[in-house]
Amino acid sequence: MKDKKIIVQYTALTFCIAYLVSGTLIVLGNFGYTVYNWVNTLQQFAMNIPFGIYILSPAIASYIVLKKNNKIAGFKEWLQTVFYAKNNILLYLFVVAGLALYFFIHIVVSGSAPMGLPFYTFFLSLPGGLIIGGLEESGWMYILQPALDKKYGFVLSSIFAGIIWTFWHIPLFFIPGTNHGDGLINFWMFVVQLLAFRFFDGAIYKISGKGRVFMCVLFHTMFNAASPIFGTMTMTWAGTIAANAVLVLVSIVTVGIYDKKNRQNLLK
Repeated sequence: MKDKKIIVQYTALTFCIAYLVSGTLIVLGNFGYTVYNWVNTLQQFAMNIPFGIYILSPAIASYIVLKKNNKIAGFKEWLQTVFYAKNNILLYLFVVAGLALYFFIHIVVSGSAPMGLPFYTFFLSLPGGLIIGGLEESGWMYILQPALDKKYGFVLSSIFAGIIWTFWHIPLFFIPGTNHGDGLINFWMFVVQLLAFRFFDGAIYKISGKGRVFMCVLFHTMFNAASPIFGTMTMTWAGTIAANAVLVLVSIVTVGIYDKKNRQNLLK
């Protein structure tokens, strides 16, 4: 009952914050104001504040709801949980392997294409990838998906979280100045990716151990940093279906093996 209350509070607050500020940005867009306006510095600053709030709404709601329900003592504990990085090296290899597999399948199926940016920009983009993407997992994987997993199991919780995540992303396609709003990203390809990534993040969380949110944050951060480099290779339906289907399959198999191993350990 407590989990249900927290899920409802978290989801409602996340969407209230996200839709309020994104709605403001969409309205302002009709008057010529856009996000990422590199010409008008003052406009860029003014527009990116609410945009940043929208992007960070899952993290903001996570802290508020957990604090309100006495799940954390304060901001320090929240940060320590989100950024708990003392994990087994195999978990880091799993995250990197998942990322590499995703882009590799795209390249194999769709054919290689020139990189959008030099590879070294991946490292330069990591801080931005953390803010614009990575910290979302401090809500989705700290509260929402693990709670859904308890009630519905791994597969259904991944699907439900993926649907919720999709609705959270929809305003991006109406905000002028973003890649989504400017028509550079195919909506339905994006939805397929979102659903698959909830499976993979769910698998990461499952095998990381209870409360290891950081590994999901890391995967999301690394993906966002790598996307501009390999973006030109991920724009075909064949590659999208193949890469994301493999990611879902790997996730289900990984969780299946993990659960079987745990059951065997309990019987010993």
